[in-house]
Amino acid sequence: MKTTIDFPDEILHRAKVVAAQRKTTLRELVISGLAHSLEAPPRQEEFQRHEHAARLIAALSKGRNTQPIGPLNRDELHDRQQLF
Repeated sequence: MKTTIDFPDEILHRAKVVAAQRKTTLRELVISGLAHSLEAPPRQEEFQRHEHAARLIAALSKGRNTQPIGPLNRDELHDRQQLF
């Protein structure tokens, strides 16, 4: 399938240089990079999700209050978000 993508000039220039150095085409370089990106989620994002989940579990484990806290205002929500 054909499509049109607008690349920043600097990126396109660097990609063409790399493609020439690797003796491949720009098309193959883009396909290879895109396929690589789609194989697995980025490690940094995955690590951040696990870290965030661990902090949430730790915070929930500390609390013994089973009563609902009721509605929170904007500032209270912001303060609670800073804890995580």
